[in-house]
Amino acid sequence: MKTLYWIGGIVAAGLLVGTGVRLVAHSGDAAESAPVANAATGPQAAAGAPLAGAVPAVTARADAGSTVSGVADASNGRYQVGDHLQQSPTVTDQPYKASGKMVDGYREIAWESLIPKDWDAMAPFKGLKLDQLDDNDPRADAALWKAKKYWKQAPVDTAMEGKAVRLPGFVVSLDREGEALKEFLLVPYFGACIHVPPPPANQIIHVRSSKAVKNVRTMDAVWINGVIKVERSDSSMGASGYSMTAVSVEPYTAPDNG
Repeated sequence: MKTLYWIGGIVAAGLLVGTGVRLVAHSGDAAESAPVANAATGPQAAAGAPLAGAVPAVTARADAGSTVSGVADASNGRYQVGDHLQQSPTVTDQPYKASGKMVDGYREIAWESLIPKDWDAMAPFKGLKLDQLDDNDPRADAALWKAKKYWKQAPVDTAMEGKAVRLPGFVVSLDREGEALKEFLLVPYFGACIHVPPPPANQIIHVRSSKAVKNVRTMDAVWINGVIKVERSDSSMGASGYSMTAVSVEPYTAPDNG
């Protein structure tokens, strides 16, 4: 995998809030959109921040769906790499927004609430002019490894410890019992840990279900309810900063909050 493709994936994932940027590698292709002087900055860069064209050989494409066996089917064509969950059945071009409501004793929260307010997800890319780099530039490799280490060590919000929460996300399977899922990572955008690098550790929840979950595959969208813990763990798919023993895992249905 080309270094700049991975950097592009990290930058896109780092947008965290807003409509997802879908990525596809174009070996040898020139950037197709207007150049961007600098990488997006801030832990919650604005929706629609101009990434396309910032990385040679990486462009934003509406047709860049999953090609991993089983993953494309999981989205039923609704989600593509980099997409966040849809806000509602009637507002499909905006990402999910937490209502803050209590549902069966669990408060609906946003993924951003897991990020400490003073932490900048895009710090490794500040001052880096992606449109001026190519795969042979040692600065590209340096930025990639710096970002991976920085995101793996991302701090958590200790105030979340012990809170009964409810939030939606995409499944990255870890342990199955036959056809049933026992353990998985929950991530905020489609393709994370599969097509693009893992999100920051504070954007991954290591979930163990109180009972095996049937009919759930990697990149299926689900709601989870449970008590969140501040607990770091490493897996083959990524490092997580939080854990949860989920009391319920249900298919995602978009709430009409907006």
